[in-house]
Amino acid sequence: MQDSSLYEKVKAGHFVTAPGIQDMITAVIARRVGFDAVYGSGYWLTASALGLPDAGIASVTQMTDRMARLVESAQTPVIADADTGFGGLLNVHHTVRAYENAGVAAIQLEDQEFPKKCGHTPFKRVIPAEQMVEKIKVACDARRDERLLVIARTDVMQSEGYNAVEDRMGAFAEAGADILFPEALTSVEQMRQICAAIDRPMLANMANGGITPILDTKTLAEIGFRLAIFPSMTSLAAARAVELALLALKQDGDSLAGPEQFDFKAFCGLIGFEDVWAFERKWASAGEAAMAEG
Repeated sequence: MQDSSLYEKVKAGHFVTAPGIQDMITAVIARRVGFDAVYGSGYWLTASALGLPDAGIASVTQMTDRMARLVESAQTPVIADADTGFGGLLNVHHTVRAYENAGVAAIQLEDQEFPKKCGHTPFKRVIPAEQMVEKIKVACDARRDERLLVIARTDVMQSEGYNAVEDRMGAFAEAGADILFPEALTSVEQMRQICAAIDRPMLANMANGGITPILDTKTLAEIGFRLAIFPSMTSLAAARAVELALLALKQDGDSLAGPEQFDFKAFCGLIGFEDVWAFERKWASAGEAAMAEG
């Protein structure tokens, strides 16, 4: 069953902040902190699961499995990166149905050629706008529940410039996209302009290390965005913490010499060990009684 809370928040005009999630440890921590939604990043889920770049290498089956696990672990609406829909129109139909079955709250499709490239890396190529319009129409038709939000992203900025971004966003809105995603804008002025140009919820991609200016959520809301994803923040923070801990162990031979660590007991509770222990206490006593009777 779809979690409709993201749909309701977007329709009501509430601003939504969604941190990127790369693995299930991060998912349960985000659940504890509390967010209106989380972002299932193709880049970071592929990196964490396969150790590979975001270059269209992960299959739709692999990504659907990861999204389903993320929905279960995060227990909050998941905005799911579906790349190009993993192919043509039939692939888009299959991908939307598979992601919907996985329980995601929103599915993001982009207008790059398949296989795609990360939006903040070079050598991207986009398909004609008319082909992406058909993909959006297929995606909207494929969903069984209209509360599954369709997010349409364009990567045309680097090849054709801002005017092409505005043209495509308008066409994608007309095709039925619920949320628009202008990727890799390079200035705050462009961000203001696109939000003012089209009356449709707009998503900002705050990719640390990318080419779009990083703004705080209050500023993004003032500009006119309705959602913001932070796809790389948790992954880069975790990777750096791990590197520092390993360097300390290598240099000092001391596992406590690096950055502050999560408390082990608290972590056990975070991932559900307390339920396991309660189960074992309950059924261990029942088993002992049965053995005594025998």
